[in-house]
Amino acid sequence: MSHETSQGHDFFVPDPEGLSPNTEGYFGRFGGAFIPEALVAAVDEVAVAYDKAKSDPAFAAELNDLLLNYTGRPSALTEVPRFAGHAGGARVFLKREDLNHTGSHKINNVLGQALLTRRMGKTRVIAETGAGQHGVATATACALFGLDCTIYMGEIDTERQALNVARMRMLGAEVVAVKSGSRTLKDAINEAFRDWVANVEHTHYLFGTVAGPHPFPAMVRDFHRVIGVEARRQLLERTGRLPDAAIACVGGGSNAMGLFHAFLPDEGVRLVGCEAAGHGVASGEHAATLTAGEPGILHGSRSYVLQDEEGQITEPYSISAGLDYPGIGPEHAHLRESGRAEYRPVTDREAMEALRLLSRTEGIIPAIESAHALAGALDVGRELGPDGLVLVNLSGRGDKDMDTAAKYFGLYDDASVVVDGVVRADAEGEPQ
Repeated sequence: MSHETSQGHDFFVPDPEGLSPNTEGYFGRFGGAFIPEALVAAVDEVAVAYDKAKSDPAFAAELNDLLLNYTGRPSALTEVPRFAGHAGGARVFLKREDLNHTGSHKINNVLGQALLTRRMGKTRVIAETGAGQHGVATATACALFGLDCTIYMGEIDTERQALNVARMRMLGAEVVAVKSGSRTLKDAINEAFRDWVANVEHTHYLFGTVAGPHPFPAMVRDFHRVIGVEARRQLLERTGRLPDAAIACVGGGSNAMGLFHAFLPDEGVRLVGCEAAGHGVASGEHAATLTAGEPGILHGSRSYVLQDEEGQITEPYSISAGLDYPGIGPEHAHLRESGRAEYRPVTDREAMEALRLLSRTEGIIPAIESAHALAGALDVGRELGPDGLVLVNLSGRGDKDMDTAAKYFGLYDDASVVVDGVVRADAEGEPQ
């Protein structure tokens, strides 16, 4: 199965039967467009522009040129044998989205939507961000294309991701700290939607994940599917076979869908999403939506959400700002319900231990989000044993998380270690 042409990646290869949303944007019983009347025309405009772009070779050629000469694609595929020694001896390969320009997978989707923004004649872009990576990528594209840029970010996230706030402002973006609700990603999305309603004439909402109203889940997936297409080809060239498991962290789910989509027809490849279990699902302090959520409507689509008995959205928690979200993309909900993909909770502690392990065995410091997938890979590798082959999407690099990691592990001079939210002195800086 090839998704590449002589000009580069073909973003819009027709999906195998049954893998596309229907005309109303539903994957099975999940998806749709539950939006206020004031946004219907704007969302329809995005859908029309997206459909036209899919049939325009010039659009794909321009996007491919940007991915090749600006982003640095194809991203590398790196085998990590010392890390794999802790995963039951299975071979482990990392798809290195952390090496992209701006430091994560987010740039893939952002460049595609920035081109659409220009095609629609819009002059301003708004976006939400949690860990700051989508915000940085959006600010980068807006600087490149000369677009005004406003980024909404929960106040708590601006504090724990101060480096990315500075990067966005250096790139010319306005960063708005959202002080309502839990002051995290969910609330940033709410404020971005309010902005879009008020400024729909000249503004495009550059949604950052495979959630939201149709056409965003499918469109964002299509711009990210280059991840799995490249990884599939690279792994076949390196090993002569497909992986036993393809693993990615899941918040809203964009990097995971980007990896999973190329492998959906390959029934022998397990698709494993790793959710943020925070202090443990039983504690109630987590963001494991598919593990503990129920069907509901959030931010314009029907999917699984974290909610109470009265249907009110509950506050998620994760040490990772990028996974701290009470919903999930509708295609993930469909894949889980159909049994094609499996989703596992990973606690803060498991993720942070995996982050440190990769850093000290391979010299690669991952984002905390990506570390959730690494923790899942350790478990899956042990299940598969020495004959196993595991592919992990390393969705981002850990520069932005060094302050959090340093405090967690006590790496600052005279620091204390924070483990599962408990501060404890430890001269060696090692969690017990």
